[in-house]
Amino acid sequence: MFIYGLLLVIASAFAHATWNMFAKRSIHKESFLFCLHGLAAILFMPFFIHDIYVMEWTWPTGLLLLSSLFLQGIYLWLVSKAYQFGDLSKVYPMMRGTAALIVPIVSVFMYSESLSLVGWIGWGFIVGGLFALSGMFSSKELRDRRWWLTLAVTTSVGLCTAGYTLTDKTVVEFFSPLGLIQISNFGALLFLAPSIVRTKQLRQEWRVNWRTIVLGTILSPGSYLLFLYAMTLAPLAHLAPIREFSIVIGTLLGIFVLKEQQGRTRIVTSAVVAAGMALISIWG
Repeated sequence: MFIYGLLLVIASAFAHATWNMFAKRSIHKESFLFCLHGLAAILFMPFFIHDIYVMEWTWPTGLLLLSSLFLQGIYLWLVSKAYQFGDLSKVYPMMRGTAALIVPIVSVFMYSESLSLVGWIGWGFIVGGLFALSGMFSSKELRDRRWWLTLAVTTSVGLCTAGYTLTDKTVVEFFSPLGLIQISNFGALLFLAPSIVRTKQLRQEWRVNWRTIVLGTILSPGSYLLFLYAMTLAPLAHLAPIREFSIVIGTLLGIFVLKEQQGRTRIVTSAVVAAGMALISIWG
C-alpha cells in the first residue's frame, strides 16, 4: 500500500509545482488564484453538499472544518504575496521547506507514527537542501531586507501548510477528500475577495490567462486530492517529506521554463533533496 501512496504523492508533487509556476507567471496573483478556485468551487460543490448532508455534526468536527478553511485561505493569500517577492526556484523552496521541517515531527507525536534513523537522516537532507535552495546560507542574502520580508511571508506559508496538513489528516476521517477540496476553495475565495474588489483586475487576468486558469483548476485541487488519498494508504510522517519532491520540479521549471538564474547551484541542491526523499521512501 505504501508504494501506491508514494506514487500518488509524486504525482501530487508534479501537479503542485506546475500550478505554482502558473501563479508565478500570472499578472495579478490574487486574481489568478481567485479565478482558479472559483471554477473549482463550482466543480466540487456537489461533493461538498453530499458530505455536509451525511456527516455527523459535532462541535469538534465543525471546528476542524473551520480550522481547515481558515488555514487554507490564509495559505493561498500568502502564496499570492510570496510570488511578488522573488523567483519560483527561490520562493517555492522556502515555502515548502518549513512544512517539511514541521509535519514529520508533529505527526510522530500526534498520530503515533514513526521514522527510522535513516528516515530522520533523509528528513535532514530534505530540510537542509530546501533551505539551501532558498539562499538562506548566503551572507549576501542575509544582508538584504527584501530577503527577510520574503522569509517572513514564505515561513508563514509553510506554517499554514503544516497546520492544514495536520488538521486535514483528522478531517478525512469524517469528510471525503473531494468535499475537503471545497473547503479549500471556500477559504481561497474568502481571503482573496478583498484584493479582488480593491484592484479590479479580475477581468484582465481572465482575458490574458484563462487557459492556464482552467488547467490550474484541475492541477491545484488535483494535487492536494492525490495527497489526501495517499494519506489513507501510508503514514503521514513518511509521505509529507516525499511530497517535497515538488521542490525539485519547481526548481527545474523556474530555471528552464522561467529562465531564472543560479541554475547549477539550485539543481545540485535539488539532488540533495531527492537523496533525502529516497532515504525516507526506501528505508524510512
